[in-house]
Amino acid sequence: MKRRNVVFAASAGGLAGLLGLTVLTLPAGANEDPQLPPVAPEQLVESALTATPPALSGTVRVDNALGLPSLPGAEGGAASMLADGTSTLRVWNDGQGHKRASVPSASGEVTVVDDGATIWKWDSQSRTATKGDKQQHGPGAHPGGPGGHGADAAAQDPATLSREIVGQLRQTSDVAVDGTARVAGRDAYELVLTPKPTERTVLREVRLAVDAQTRSPLEVTVLTNGSDDPALRAGFSDLDLSQPDPAMFRFTPPEGAKVEDQASGERSPENRPENRPEHPAGHHPTVVGDGWDTVLVTRLPQTAEHDEQPGRPESPHGFAPERGGERMDPQALARQLGKPVNGPWGDGWLISTKVGSALVTSDGRVAAGAVPEQVLTAAVGNP
Repeated sequence: MKRRNVVFAASAGGLAGLLGLTVLTLPAGANEDPQLPPVAPEQLVESALTATPPALSGTVRVDNALGLPSLPGAEGGAASMLADGTSTLRVWNDGQGHKRASVPSASGEVTVVDDGATIWKWDSQSRTATKGDKQQHGPGAHPGGPGGHGADAAAQDPATLSREIVGQLRQTSDVAVDGTARVAGRDAYELVLTPKPTERTVLREVRLAVDAQTRSPLEVTVLTNGSDDPALRAGFSDLDLSQPDPAMFRFTPPEGAKVEDQASGERSPENRPENRPEHPAGHHPTVVGDGWDTVLVTRLPQTAEHDEQPGRPESPHGFAPERGGERMDPQALARQLGKPVNGPWGDGWLISTKVGSALVTSDGRVAAGAVPEQVLTAAVGNP
């Protein structure tokens, strides 16, 4: 699906949805670089894309210097991974499509369990278990949607995310193998993707440490123009390739837990079919460009309540973060965190990080990508 061509995909709340950022869940562990047989860049790319995902369990550490302002009301979970600093999560994979991930927070944790047929999200703070039918929602869908406070990001293991990045960027990149490394005690090749000269992006390169034996990616480092310090480095701090206990991929709601069935539309009032806002005609999300300068363009739909208040669109599917028990719509976040900008396209707010930006217009248009401001304004078009 073309939308997956976006380098940064939303998964950790309303602002992250606007920015199109994802936690590239993949820390550097380095001893003396290992001596490995030479491998051609395209051969390494192909093997990384086609290798069978191994069974594993491990801890993922994310060192983040994106320069993203703090998300109002976002505490813990994947949303906290977008703030500058270091965070961790635990992941398990049986190599047969069953996965588990836990994202800790100060007040508990969010756990996602994919048993192959059903995907559960357990929020220990609210003691709520959300159940989703995997076949109905399709691959990669997780209970909680974009507002799952970590569900989507957590359920993706590092290898899966890295393969998506390589698949998206290989055709618009110069690819090289730049030596070797040790990550979580594993020998790895350093695969480097550099944007071709025609690509308009704020990124300088993406480096992936690819396991020499399994060809499974172990680490991702994102470097931006004008800085030698990584904007994002994420990877395994410890890794065990033995088969996890099958019980890890089963979930039973604890006694007294609130159980919500996403498949039946009972997850929350705003997501029931009769209340769910639809994209206005002609404003389904679209992708402008490809590769490194891909821009995702959409429009924030309005609920019936906000139809009487022009210029105040609600976030799609109620995914905005909460503050004081009330949902903040993405435009309110843009006003708070962005700088006012204007041009032939209209006026709005620009939210910038080291790895990308989002433009939110006052009439509800949104453009996001790992690109300079002028690329966003060209993509958003005129009112």
